[in-house]
Amino acid sequence: MPTPPILIATRGSALALAQANMVLAQCRAAFPKLQFELKIIKTTGDKFQAASLAQEGGSLPKGLFTKELEVALIKKRADLAVHSLKDLPTELPAGLKLGAVGKRADVRDVLIYRDAEYLKAAEADKDSVEWTPGQSSRRGFGPKSALTDLPQGAVLATSSTRRKAQVLAHNPGLKVPEIRGNVVTRLTKVADNADLDATILALAGITRLNFRISPQGRLEGDAVPDGLLATVLETDVMLPCVGQGAVGIEVRADDERIATICERLNHFNTFQCVTAERAFLAAMGGGCASPVAAYAEVDGTKMRMRALSFANGPMLRAEATRSIKEPVELGQQIASELSPNANPRE
Repeated sequence: MPTPPILIATRGSALALAQANMVLAQCRAAFPKLQFELKIIKTTGDKFQAASLAQEGGSLPKGLFTKELEVALIKKRADLAVHSLKDLPTELPAGLKLGAVGKRADVRDVLIYRDAEYLKAAEADKDSVEWTPGQSSRRGFGPKSALTDLPQGAVLATSSTRRKAQVLAHNPGLKVPEIRGNVVTRLTKVADNADLDATILALAGITRLNFRISPQGRLEGDAVPDGLLATVLETDVMLPCVGQGAVGIEVRADDERIATICERLNHFNTFQCVTAERAFLAAMGGGCASPVAAYAEVDGTKMRMRALSFANGPMLRAEATRSIKEPVELGQQIASELSPNANPRE
């Protein structure tokens, strides 16, 4: 009787599939004699987000993009679940664990906005361009624009409380409403809607979708609307969310066969860094929608982590360094500095 394939569960979005296919390729390369297959599962978050695209407002509760995948693991309908680690709650269901984390991609965020020169050229050549009502009032900006270059009253939409808080810290005159939808949907909204000037997305996500930023600052790719520019935001301007740029693999805690596979998939330094960040988030009592940010980096045998929090009002910053072998202690130490009500937990 043939051995059943090892099932890798994933969401069905373009980004989730791109990440799951990366893991699938790694599995097949590391274990050529084993059979691996993808299992696509639609989560509550996918359904909720699709239903609320025209009704902005309200953050999605944590776990909505992971619950169904976790149920599949628990019921042994899947063997590994691939997540954007930033979406994975710090508290996992009983019997499940974070089995591996792939090598981290670039953690920086990207400011995306319309190109003023493109709009000017399109306005002068209306006969050859498809227009819809309101598009002529769209405004654009120049290449390499920063958050501080956006004028008073400009509208920068984001679904992240972390990004919103940091945006307003740099430019209090901006309007920062909610935005929903996948990457391409958000790009299309920026390209077409005159009442929206910009948004911010993760560089890792757009890169995994095979989009790129040209030397001139143009955002390019098969599904990218024409006329968009992008500026990469350094981490001292926009500190990333916990786990940003990392792909996590969730598994059953007692499955030794899958644990062996995870050993080959895991990137040690990334795992230690995200463990510190997740320990910080857990101690702060927050989830992926919390107005906090954290980024840990390895330097030899040491690990340095920067974090900030808007949870209790004005922005608070903290930074610490510890041994790479003490990620949980590092995260809890920084949480204790940023919140008197921090809740350390192992």
